[in-house]
Amino acid sequence: MEDETKNDEKQILAETIGAESEEEVIQHLNNPVANLKPIVKQYLTEVKGVKKEGNKFYFSDGNARVEVRVVSDEIIRVRLAPHGVFLDDFSYAVPVVDQKVTTFRLEEADEYYAISTNTITCKVRKEDFLVSFLDNATGMVMSQDTSPMHWEENVEFGGYYVYATKDCKPEENFFGLGDKSGNMNLRGRKFQNWNTDAYSFGWDQDPLYRTIPFYIGIHQSAGYGIFFDNTFRSYFDFGRENNDKTSFWADGGELQYYYIHGPHMMDVVKRYQTLTGTHKLPPKWALGYHQCRWSYYPEKKVREIAEGFRNNQIPCDAIYLDIDYMDGYRCFTWNKKYFPDPKKMIKDLLNIGMKTVVMIDPGIKVDDNYWVFKEGKENNFFCRRSDDYFMEGHVWPGRCQFPDFTNPTVREWFGGLYKELVDLGVAGFWNDMNEPAVFG
Repeated sequence: MEDETKNDEKQILAETIGAESEEEVIQHLNNPVANLKPIVKQYLTEVKGVKKEGNKFYFSDGNARVEVRVVSDEIIRVRLAPHGVFLDDFSYAVPVVDQKVTTFRLEEADEYYAISTNTITCKVRKEDFLVSFLDNATGMVMSQDTSPMHWEENVEFGGYYVYATKDCKPEENFFGLGDKSGNMNLRGRKFQNWNTDAYSFGWDQDPLYRTIPFYIGIHQSAGYGIFFDNTFRSYFDFGRENNDKTSFWADGGELQYYYIHGPHMMDVVKRYQTLTGTHKLPPKWALGYHQCRWSYYPEKKVREIAEGFRNNQIPCDAIYLDIDYMDGYRCFTWNKKYFPDPKKMIKDLLNIGMKTVVMIDPGIKVDDNYWVFKEGKENNFFCRRSDDYFMEGHVWPGRCQFPDFTNPTVREWFGGLYKELVDLGVAGFWNDMNEPAVFG
């Protein structure tokens, strides 16, 4: 019986590692690391078929599938499913994908398939699955693949690294990605998108606090945008490794991006906003002069600073209170020693034309005597790791847990916590450390 069990285990191992003989199995057992099969990038091959479903076109190479979706006359989305099965069509950034499309059509030529709207054309080359985007008015190729979309097994975390590589024209320049140090033109540089607390960063430090995986390419006075809708750690290379290529990739998730047509930069930005939405119009004072630094406390110091602005006739519309206004860095509390009567202070500041803004961190101190933590814990509102333990990190209050803002109920609960501060007269909130940042 024992011999049968061992033989079964050997058979399973042989199938797992692709061994063709017992000798290969024994060799693997003696040196498993040296005999692991290498992880290689896998590329789309030739197009073997296409299927239309409404405004979506599905291309296949026999295994992987690519979805090309007409979002509007000027926007087309591309998705890759390495093994032919797409993930749920969900995005935190794009609440509604489809917009108004006047007309679109699929045409087949000897070398490619072409999906055209009134404004742009997306071509998928049959022999190698290369995707390109053209301006219908000028015939100009705005963006095109230099190699097929590809993927690679992520051994450390599971899933796949996903890659897209496009041409980088000699006269092309790139802009975007949100908070990035250095020159506005990103040509010749490589960036990582990973939110981190980059205190006192320098000219070329990367990554920084905020990541926006959207860039604009401009060449021959015409522009387009690429929005890489992926929440994993991602990377962008604008001709750094190879001057003729620009590429973007991620450590996991789906290869899903939007091509956004211009031709002008302002057109690209406006159309990007139709995907992700726009901010509500802020109050007029929020566009005025603001005074902020790492903590003004106690109350006496706040009043002194405010009076100094007024006495010296320096315009100031708002003053900010950093974490020291809190009781032990606990959000939605006040340090009564430093600020014994915050309502009166806020009112007095308002009487001289100065609004009060306070900061809030997403890290909630682990303390069963702290009402915010207690409510969150009792209602299972905090983030959990894959092993179902709560995600914890050390921030200003010490041990912290983090509200799961992917849950609408948690968002509603957390939003309600601001009411007491608003009732005191607080006019605005500085949402800090929302990377979320942890120490160490």
